[in-house]
Amino acid sequence: MATILVVDDELGIRALLSEILADEGHTIELAENAAQARACRERIRPDLVLLDIWMPDVDGITLLKEWGSTALLTMPVIMMSGHGTIDTAVEATKFGAMAFLEKPITLQKLLRAVEQGLAKPPSRAPSALNAAAGDNVGLTVEAAMTGSTMQPLPASLLGPQPEQSFDLDRPLREARDAFEKSYFEFHLAQENGSMTRVAEKTGLERTHLYRKLKQLGVDLSRNKRNAA
Repeated sequence: MATILVVDDELGIRALLSEILADEGHTIELAENAAQARACRERIRPDLVLLDIWMPDVDGITLLKEWGSTALLTMPVIMMSGHGTIDTAVEATKFGAMAFLEKPITLQKLLRAVEQGLAKPPSRAPSALNAAAGDNVGLTVEAAMTGSTMQPLPASLLGPQPEQSFDLDRPLREARDAFEKSYFEFHLAQENGSMTRVAEKTGLERTHLYRKLKQLGVDLSRNKRNAA
């Protein structure tokens, strides 16, 4: 079994995660802030870290970046937040996080994420250059929206389409919409335009998915023609 460091400023969250993971046979170390997390990281080498983003002294992403810049990010890190967004999740992965879990964390998602994290071989943290360039590893937009831990799409599937070039020299909302549009178009193509299967694949309710696609300007008639 593994040694897992749980970093969260809420006593109830620490106690709950500790109880669940201890029942799975893991050894649990607890920290309520970044200072305690640093001390624990120096004292032991955890096999996995569950790291809260919003903490009162130093936030989790800052601590993640600190570990990455000092060659201490030698273990998988799963970020947690009750107020997370897609942007927050993507930022976390840029600096080495392998997954993002939204609170309240379900038992199934927690255990699946921990299992996948422990199965992942140790890897070098992204360099500052790669992070600045958006070299995300280990988490897709699907994972950001649903809290699931999925493998990233192969680069060969992204293609040279303008929507997938993700020009960063534009307002955040426009860049995010372009990213999401490409994501949904990919899944629509994979599922031959089936809204039901896309809803299941992306973890969205079908009505919400339809509104989202209309909002992003996805051409649903084209997918219907392709499915015919």
